Amino acid sequence: MNVRSVVADDEPHAREGIKIRLKKFPKVKVVGECSSGREAVEMINSLRPDLVFLDIQMPDLNGFEVLQEMDVDPMPVVIFVTAYDKYAVKAFECHALDYLLKPISEERFKESMQLAISQIGRDRLEAYADRLELLVRDYIKISQRNLPAPEIRPSVTSGDFLVWLTVRSRGQISMIPVQEVDWIESAGDYVYIHSNSKKLLTRETLIFLEKRMDPRRFVRIHRSAIVNLERVSSLKPNDHGDCEVVLQNGDRLRLSRSYRKHFQKAIGNSI
Repeated sequence: MNVRSVVADDEPHAREGIKIRLKKFPKVKVVGECSSGREAVEMINSLRPDLVFLDIQMPDLNGFEVLQEMDVDPMPVVIFVTAYDKYAVKAFECHALDYLLKPISEERFKESMQLAISQIGRDRLEAYADRLELLVRDYIKISQRNLPAPEIRPSVTSGDFLVWLTVRSRGQISMIPVQEVDWIESAGDYVYIHSNSKKLLTRETLIFLEKRMDPRRFVRIHRSAIVNLERVSSLKPNDHGDCEVVLQNGDRLRLSRSYRKHFQKAIGNSI
C-alpha cells in the first residue's frame, strides 16, 4: 500500500526533518510541502493525500483552522506537530489522536507512523473524521479556559565543549574533529555537518550543539545555521540589513539581522 503525504510546517528545517525520517518508510511518498495554513488547505484539497503532517502554529491559519477549511472526502489521517501548545495537547489527549511534540523523538515518530498507516489501511472510517471534528471543537473550548502552563525544564548540558562529532552511517560511526567542521545546518531534529566538502547527517538538534560547541569558534548566524569562524574568509553586507558570510570552501551563508550583534560580539568587530 502506497501512502501519499503532505508536510505542512512554516519552518523549512522542520519539514526537512520529517522528510528525512520518512525515508525509513519507503511506501510513503511526499507529494507536497507548504509553509502556511492557507497553502496547506489549498494543497490538501487539491492533492487529496492519505496522510498530512500538520504544524499547529503557522501563518494565515493555524492547524485547527486548516482542519475546519479542508474539503476532502475521505479525510486524510493527520499527524499534528507542535513546539508546545498546552491547549492542543490537552485536546489530543481527550480524543486519543496522535501528535508529535518538537523536538521529535525517533521512537515517537515510528509509533505515530505505525498508527497512521494502520488507520489508512482501514480506509479511514467515518469515525475518524468525526473525531477530528470533535477535536477542533474541544480545542476551542479548552483554549478559552485559563489552564496553567506546564513546567518545561531546560536541557541539562555539560560545561565541557565538544571535541568530536559522531555520525552513524551504514553500520559504522564516523568521528569528526570539530576543527574540521565548516558549518552546521539544521534539519529539524537532525543536523547536516558540512566538513571537507562532505555533508553528513546526524541525529541531533542545532540548539543542543549550540550549547555544546565552543562559542569562541562556533557562532549561530541564522536560526538554521552555526558557522566555524575559522572557516570564514569574508563578509558581504547587503542593502537589507543582512550579510553574506563567505567560507573558505566557497559556501555562502546568510547572517540574519537578528544574529548580527551576536556575531559582531564573537569576532570583536562591527560590520
